[in-house]
Amino acid sequence: MVRAIFIIDRFEGDWAVIEFEKTTFNLPRVLLPSAAREGDVVRISITLDKKATAERRERIEKLMDELFED
Repeated sequence: MVRAIFIIDRFEGDWAVIEFEKTTFNLPRVLLPSAAREGDVVRISITLDKKATAERRERIEKLMDELFED
C-alpha cells in the first residue's frame, strides 16, 4: 500500500485545495470530515470497484451494440 501525505491547504467555496508533494488538486469539501481544517493532514484511500466496472462496461457494450447494429 502506498502511503502519502495530503495536507488541506485551504478552502475555496465548496472545494478543499489539497497539497500533495509539490502540487495541489481540488477535492469536493463534502468528501472531507466536517471537522477538517486548513493545515490538517488527511488520508485518502482509493480502491477499485471491479463489480461496478464490469457492470459499467457491460452497459456501454450493450449501448454500442444497439447504436451500431447492422
